[in-house]
Amino acid sequence: MPRYLISFDDGSMDHIPAEDWPEVGEASHAVVQKAKDAGVWIFGGGVQRQQAAIVGTDGQVTDGPVPETKAVIGGFAIIEVPSRAEALEWAARIARGCRCAQEVREIMYDPES
Repeated sequence: MPRYLISFDDGSMDHIPAEDWPEVGEASHAVVQKAKDAGVWIFGGGVQRQQAAIVGTDGQVTDGPVPETKAVIGGFAIIEVPSRAEALEWAARIARGCRCAQEVREIMYDPES
């Protein structure tokens, strides 16, 4: 069954007033619980804003892009559903809960995983 990445960029929730955060948190957690109850939730969470480490093919580690200069993922969910249409429906639920638009991408199938 296809898996989908649903994500939003860091800063996408900056428009939310501080006093609304408890309500947004409750709504977001409610959507996650519904996805778990439906059996479609694989994994997800927020991504801490930080400088990434880049590990090269030779194993060398260098500092990655500075978050202030590049778009970075602020949060994500991995779901497993039968169709893109259903993935888009879950993304709409997440968008309502988080109060920000969501990107949806199908994860390439790996027959060995």
